[in-house]
Amino acid sequence: MIASIQGRLTFIGADYVVVTVGGIGYKVFIPHGAVNALIGDDILLHTSMVVREDALLLFGFPSVTERDLFEMLITISGIGPKTGLAILSTLSIDHLRNAAATGQPEILARVPGIGKKTAEKIMLELKDKLKSADGLIASGAPFEDINKEVIDALTSLGYSLAEAQAAISTLPKDAPKDFHERLRLTLQYFV
Repeated sequence: MIASIQGRLTFIGADYVVVTVGGIGYKVFIPHGAVNALIGDDILLHTSMVVREDALLLFGFPSVTERDLFEMLITISGIGPKTGLAILSTLSIDHLRNAAATGQPEILARVPGIGKKTAEKIMLELKDKLKSADGLIASGAPFEDINKEVIDALTSLGYSLAEAQAAISTLPKDAPKDFHERLRLTLQYFV
């Protein structure tokens, strides 16, 4: 099992990168947005190797926590590595944890290819798995309804879910709880 790979970033594809180690280029599938975390020539990715009948696939993540969450997701029946990667490409770790902790499958249903029933099934299984994993359910405030409303407003304005979540994550901890004020502050992120 390949637990991590460190080498030179030699190619960036749509959903993968090529990491060259000792003259060999390894194709590593990564979540969208993870390329931003891969700064510099020498990179380190924490990996999960998936063995299929017709292929050996390597999935890489900037953090061990992301890799562990990916491995947890693909143990849920009906969730393969590509869907697990799509989930982590669309939702941040904190949003996924909070959605599971508070039982909000509609957040997961925003992931392309996941319907309402599948989202409910994933949330049910994921909540149990996260509870049994030390420290994987984030302590602190749950995903707030006001943030959900702001994300809905941003996505209706044409921003992607990932962009909306990134804007929400820039809000200061003491940001007002008023919807309009939070929306105004998140729109400043895009300026």
